[in-house]
Amino acid sequence: MTRRGLVGAALAVGAGASLGVAGRAPAASARSGPVRLTLPAPTGPHPVGTVALHLVDRSQPDPLAGPGRFRELMVSVWYPARDVWRHPRAPWMTAASLRALLESTGFDPDTVLAPLTAGHEGAPVRRAARRLPVVVYSHGAGSHRSDTTIVVQELASHGYVVVTVDHTYDGPTEFPDGRVTVREDDYDSTPWTYSRDIRFVLDQIGVLAAGGNPDVDRRPLPAGLGAALDPHRIGMFGWSKGGTATALTMGTDQRIRAGLSFDGPMLSQPRPTTDLDRPFMLMTAEYTRVTEPAVAEFWSHLHGWRLNVQAAGALHQSYGDNQWLVPQLARVIGMSDEDLAGWIGTLDPARAVRIQQAYPLAFFDLHLRHRGHLLRGPSRSFPEVSFVA
Repeated sequence: MTRRGLVGAALAVGAGASLGVAGRAPAASARSGPVRLTLPAPTGPHPVGTVALHLVDRSQPDPLAGPGRFRELMVSVWYPARDVWRHPRAPWMTAASLRALLESTGFDPDTVLAPLTAGHEGAPVRRAARRLPVVVYSHGAGSHRSDTTIVVQELASHGYVVVTVDHTYDGPTEFPDGRVTVREDDYDSTPWTYSRDIRFVLDQIGVLAAGGNPDVDRRPLPAGLGAALDPHRIGMFGWSKGGTATALTMGTDQRIRAGLSFDGPMLSQPRPTTDLDRPFMLMTAEYTRVTEPAVAEFWSHLHGWRLNVQAAGALHQSYGDNQWLVPQLARVIGMSDEDLAGWIGTLDPARAVRIQQAYPLAFFDLHLRHRGHLLRGPSRSFPEVSFVA
C-alpha cells in the first residue's frame, strides 16, 4: 500500500498541490530559515543510542545495481545507552534521504530540516544483568525505516534493542558512500521481498549476538552492542506492507516469537495463510477484519494468543510519525482543519503518540518479558482504544 508521501507529500501541499488548502506557505526567504520539525521524547528510564549498519545479502543478486552486485540494505539499531552526552543526536533521516523524499514531491528541500531523534549516534550500550530482547521493524510501501521513530525510540528507552530496515528500491535510502536509491517501479518489491530481507537481517542479528560485525564497511560498533542482544527473544512489527511482511515472516521463520501489525492489509501472493500458534496483535484503522477479507482470513489462522485493537478516529498512517509531524507542517503552510483531518483523521496527535508509545511496548513486554497488564482489556487511560472481538 503506497504511503501518501509522508512529510514530502504534506509539504507539497504548501508548494501548491490542489488539495483545497486555506493559504500557502510563505516563501523560504520570508521566513527566518528552514523549519525544524520535532519529535516527542520517549518515556522510558534509559537514554537511547543508535547506529546505522550497511549490510549486503550475497544470496540475492541485484540486477538494478549491475552485474556481480548483490542486494544492499541499510538498517539502524536502537538500544538503551549510557554516556550519551558525548554523542550527537541522530536526525530522523539523513539529509540526502530527506532531500530525495522532498524532491520526489516537487518541494524545495532547503525549507525543512529533519527532526532530531532521542537516539545518540554510536553511544555505548547500557550495561544490563542479562541480554536484551530484540524487535525488528519493517516499513510500508514507498516509505523508509524512520517512519515509526516515535515507537522505536520508546521501545529502546524501555530496554529493547530495535532494528529498523530500509527495503531498498521501495523508498529513499542513503548508503555510506553517498549513493541514494529511491523507489524503483522496475523492482519487484512485494511483502515476500520484505520478508526475505527480514530473514537475512535476522541472520545478521545472530552474527552481532555472537560477537561479529556484519557491517560490510567494518565501521566500529558501539561498545557492548553484540553482548546486549538476545537472539532467543525476537519480536517484529510493521506498518502497512510491513505488517503483512511481519505475518509472512512469522509463518516461515520460528525466530520471531511475537508479531504486531500496524494496519497491514495482509494482501500478498500467496497470502499469509500459515496457522500461527505464537502471539500476534493487530492495530487496525482502515484495513479491518470487516473491510478487508484478507485480514479476516489471516485472523482465522491465529491459533495462539491474539488481539485486535483499534483507535477511534485513526487512519491508515495514524500509528506512525505522520500523525505527529503532519500537524506541525499544517501550521507552517496554513492547512485548514478539514484538510488536516483528511491526512490524520480525528485522532488527536498527542493521544496518538501515547497510544503508539503504550500499546506496542505492552505487547512486547507481555510476550518477550512476561509482564504487564494493559492488554487484559479496555483501559480507562486509553478510552479511544477498543478491543475488537
